[in-house]
Amino acid sequence: MHHPESEPRTESTVLYAAQGAVAVVTLNRPQALNSFSRQMHHDLWAALDRAEADPLIRALVITGAGRGFCAGADLSELDFTPGPNRVERADPGPLIEQAFNPTARRLLALRMPTVAAVNGVAAGAGASLALTCDMAVAAPTASFIQAFSKIGLVPDAGGSWLLVQKLGLARAMGLALTGDKLTGVQAKEWGMVWDVADDPLAAAITLAQRLALMPTKALVATRHLLREGITRTLDRQLDEERDQQSALSQTHDYMEGVTAFLEKRPAAFKGE
Repeated sequence: MHHPESEPRTESTVLYAAQGAVAVVTLNRPQALNSFSRQMHHDLWAALDRAEADPLIRALVITGAGRGFCAGADLSELDFTPGPNRVERADPGPLIEQAFNPTARRLLALRMPTVAAVNGVAAGAGASLALTCDMAVAAPTASFIQAFSKIGLVPDAGGSWLLVQKLGLARAMGLALTGDKLTGVQAKEWGMVWDVADDPLAAAITLAQRLALMPTKALVATRHLLREGITRTLDRQLDEERDQQSALSQTHDYMEGVTAFLEKRPAAFKGE
């Protein structure tokens, strides 16, 4: 199957390449450790749109070019120069509202599973980005840093919610208050990432290729049930599970999965 335009465009702050049923999205500001400019958010949204629009793509990997994964917000996007309106110019709130929050919401709404390949430092909102993906594979030498307390701010881009979900309150609080770094190896021990690998991109692509052969709609429905379950009572979650099962029972992949099981053959899922 041929993917037109699957060659990365070097001028973009985000590169896109298709590998079979997997889209590989690379944050591409290596000189700035792939910290987020406003343009990079827009380029990332375009890459996600492109993956969603291609029916052949059924899983997505996000990684970083060079030695970093993502160092969070590029603080040069804010204006700290002395003078009038400095407080307003240095306020990150509008940037969060217009860029970081839409990015997090966009990833959580994506129609396919996502895997982060954390190749190096993931700091601030860069750590949040990795946690927003459904699964993550980190290099042993990668590092996760909640950098906010060191500059008088709080975890954002979902970090304050995702950290507690992944790690529990004690570890989340400790990391967020101290700003201490967690290595890739520790992150796996603590349950922050799924796996560590010397070549996290290759491992993430292998994992994504496996997910891409599975019932895509069921995987995404599972994401929503697990992510949002904490906001519901168990009683309400039981209803939600029932409703999701009924909805998924209308899909090709459900019928195919059950039929293949009964016929003792491998299932051929279509993501439909």
